[in-house]
Amino acid sequence: MKHIKQLKELQRNSSDKRLAAEEWSRPWQTLIATALSARTKDDTTIPVANELFRKYSTVNKLANAKEADVQKIIKKVNYYRTKSRNIINCAKMLSEKYKGKPPLDFNKLTELPGVGRKTANVFLSEMGSDAIGVDTHIAYVSQKLGWTKSNKPKKIEEDLKKLFPQKHWSSLNPIVVKFGQTHTNRKKKDEILEKINNI
Repeated sequence: MKHIKQLKELQRNSSDKRLAAEEWSRPWQTLIATALSARTKDDTTIPVANELFRKYSTVNKLANAKEADVQKIIKKVNYYRTKSRNIINCAKMLSEKYKGKPPLDFNKLTELPGVGRKTANVFLSEMGSDAIGVDTHIAYVSQKLGWTKSNKPKKIEEDLKKLFPQKHWSSLNPIVVKFGQTHTNRKKKDEILEKINNI
């Protein structure tokens, strides 16, 4: 299958960088770090999240944080004011409704403040569910390789689910994002994608 070979080529052409959603010890940290990473590079997000979790080591501590204090810590991420408010409110809801453990259910996740479709899907795939988080990297690469014609995240997600067997869903986002973060030069990225497209 051509698209499976293309996915393997993307992986081969990527460095093994850590992503913002990876390697946190607690699920709530994975969720908050993923929410923080929206529209922000993972290289920026990871140290910020580390600092945040050092200061607020439990969901309850984060739920009771002052917005101004959280803003100071996460100032380097984009939309830090909105995100500060959202992650505190998200922590409150996790604490009050779910005993600090994020639900492993897409609809319940997207009811949490600051958790949209992409964040919910990336979190679920990190937790071992078959889900595809669609971000700008996935959208760009999927269009370039003809996996989708759409630029709407929900439709891209649907197209990818039809195209790829379910066992590949959770690896799509990390593979494509690592490829995108390895090749930041658009011209170089497009040259590699063109070769991969001709497989």
